[in-house]
Parts: sequence; structure tokens; C-alpha cells
Amino acid sequence: MPARDEPFPRAVLDVLGAAADRPVFEHGTRVVTGSEMLDLIARIATGLRAAGIGPGDGLALLLEVNAEAFAAILAGHVVGARVVGVRPGLTDAQVEHLLGLDVKLVVRDTDDLTGHPAEPLRCQGKPDDIARLIHTSGSTGAPKACAQTYASMTNAWTARPDAWPPAIRDLATRLGRYLVFGSLSSQVMFEYAVLTLTAGGTIVVAGNPADAITRLKATARVITVPGLAKLVAAQKREPADLSTLKALLVSGSPLTPDRHREALDVLGPVLFHGYGQTETGMISMATPADPPGTVGKPPVDVEVRDGELFVRTPGQACGYWGNEEESAEVFVDGWVRTRDLGRFDAFGFLRLTGRVRDVVIVNANLHYIGPIEQVVAEHPDVAEAYVVAVPDDETGEAVHAFVVPKSDRVPELDELRELVTERLGAACAPAKVTAIAEIPVAPSGKPDKRQLTA
Repeated sequence: MPARDEPFPRAVLDVLGAAADRPVFEHGTRVVTGSEMLDLIARIATGLRAAGIGPGDGLALLLEVNAEAFAAILAGHVVGARVVGVRPGLTDAQVEHLLGLDVKLVVRDTDDLTGHPAEPLRCQGKPDDIARLIHTSGSTGAPKACAQTYASMTNAWTARPDAWPPAIRDLATRLGRYLVFGSLSSQVMFEYAVLTLTAGGTIVVAGNPADAITRLKATARVITVPGLAKLVAAQKREPADLSTLKALLVSGSPLTPDRHREALDVLGPVLFHGYGQTETGMISMATPADPPGTVGKPPVDVEVRDGELFVRTPGQACGYWGNEEESAEVFVDGWVRTRDLGRFDAFGFLRLTGRVRDVVIVNANLHYIGPIEQVVAEHPDVAEAYVVAVPDDETGEAVHAFVVPKSDRVPELDELRELVTERLGAACAPAKVTAIAEIPVAPSGKPDKRQLTA
């Protein structure tokens, strides 16, 4: 098929081709141009084909944040594979689960792939094939894998300036030097990286993002709400040189109007507050000019039904891989049930007002409360366990466990933390435990967690 008719990542390859000798990726003293990145992608794609990877095959990537990792993701899509990214911080059992999702090849090092010759780049993804599996937090013990087709990724606007909504057009002018860190398998981290390349900017690796704005003269970075609070506090206490900063991409959890205003006052007009989910991609984004406490206005090609929010986006997932029951609950007649609550104000701005889901969001990662309660209740001294999410200055939210003891002995916090960490990961471990004689009950007869939270 003609190159212009090829599926994702053809648009990204075209962007890199147009970049030619322009720097597109920077890691310490190493600078990679657009042409060099294309060559790297082509060599890795040849290596993948030599390893027997083609359309529909499962490819798992356990890689650091570097140019080869970025190239490997795109090369996996070039050959039409189903790419599974594995982020840091998962338990061994969770990683094992992800590597069992019908994976044909696991790549932990790209050295064996980059030694192959660069062959012409032909994008072989089939529209209805799954292009990538992006896993959710894994708080159920087994991370849910959101499945996104090649058609969906091709329809997404990231590498197509003609499809950029107004908020993204504003953001694109600020992406001269965009920091990447943590994991390129992060949906947010990767897609802003592609947007940066399309906008003519450079992806810059930050091993430690804490001081990277100043040290690397960055213009943009992703930041969680707790990270934003720390940055604001640090600037008030001992201001650093943030003169290059043009955009902070706030994601992961809602930003209160007061905290939003304070950040604008201290840092200037640099806040872009995005709202989206792994299942949907971006739903809306507030620019620095939008009212604090809102998440902006959804683009024209995104449909949102308010109340309990149901959405349709061009790049949404089609379901959870191998999980028909939960897919049927969330993916309904072409809509994605976000399980968030929200409303549009009189000016068309979307405001988030709460959740239907019983979850805790720790460092921008969502964890379901039910599995945490189940593990806490397995402690030999616990008769019943109830968990609520509480505000936390360090992590945004944290787990507070309420336990009904079996006897006079109340389990120590460290015991419960160790138990939960081993099963579900450290983010799910309780920050506090409180013994109660019995759970408060609502008029409906169900446990009333609002009383516990209060």
C-alpha cells in the first residue's frame, strides 16, 4: 500500500523523516537526529522480523528510558506486533502475568536487535489487530490490559497537526524540550513524546526529574498533583531558575481550584491539566487560560455524557485483553464508562465532581480498594477490613485501613504493610490503620465508608 495509507506509526515515521538532521532525542551527551532515529527503528524492525515477530504477534518490552526503547516501541508497531510495555514498580507476580498475555518475544535489551541492517520501513499493522496493551494499576493482583487497535491508534490526533484540538495547539508551541522519565511504556509519557516530535521539539531524558527543569533547561514535563504541590512549595521556600519552563502537564488525579490557583500564582501560566484514562486517552485538557478547577472543554471529536461520565474518543481502547466480564461492564455500545462523576458548567467547561469507583489514586496510579480489603482481611488477627482513600501531601491519596480485630490484639501497621506490599505492591500498602468495634452502617444497611472517611 502507498506509504500515506499505511497505519500507525506511519505518521510518526513521516515526522522523523521531515526532522532529518534536527535533534529529536537527547540523553546526556548523546543527541539523536530524526534520520538516526529512523535508522535505529529500521534496524530494530529488521531484528524483530528475524526473530519471527510479525502482524498479530505479542511483543513485551522491559526497557530503560533511552533512544533504543523509544525506537523499539515504534519498531514493534512497524512490524504489526501487539506491543506490551512493562513499567517499573510492579511485583514479580504482576510482571509474570503481563508476560503471559500471549507474548511471543520478551525484549530486555535491544543490542541483539540493533545489529541488523536497516530495511525499508513498511508499516504492517492490520486495522482490527491489537496494536498495544496498556496495563492499568494492577491492584487486583493481575493488571488489566487495555487493548487498542491499529485503527484506533491511526485515528488518534497526536502525530497529525491538522487534527489537534485548540488546547493541544497551544501546548505544542511549548514543547521545545520535553522531559521523559520513569517508563516510556506509560501512555501519557509516550504520547506527549510523539506530540513533541510532531511539534518540532526534542525529547530529553531525565534520570531524576526533580531538578531537571533547571539542569536540562526543559520547557515541559509531566507532573502528578503531589509533585506539583512539592514544586510549588519548593519555589515559595527557595526559588529555582524555572525560566525555561513553559508547560507542566498535570495528570493522574483531579486538581482542586485552590491548588490550581496557587500553582498559577507561583509558577505562572504554565499549567495544562489533562483528564483522561488508559481506556480512553485524552478526554479534555485545561489550558493556563481556563478556569481553575476545570479540566477544559472536550475536543469536537470527543463525546461526553455528563453525570456519570460516558465518553467516546477517536483513540479509545476496544476492551480488556482476555477479560470479557470487565470489558462488558466498561465498554458499552461504543461508549467507555469512566466511573467518574462530572458536569459541564454554563460556559461548557468540564468539572469533575467525584467517583463511582471505589478506588485510591496513589502517585497518579489508580488502585481498586476491594482487593486491598481482601488482603488485609487475610491477616490472622483481622475479622473484617475496610479501606478508604485519604488525602496525602506526598502521594495525592493514601490507603487508610479500618480493621475489626478478632481479639484484643490489633495488628501492627508494619505487618499489614508487608502483607499488602507482597501481594499488591507498595502503593497499596496502608499508610495508617485504625481498629474499630464495628463498621458504621448507612440507612440502606450497607457499610457507610463516608463516616469512616470523616
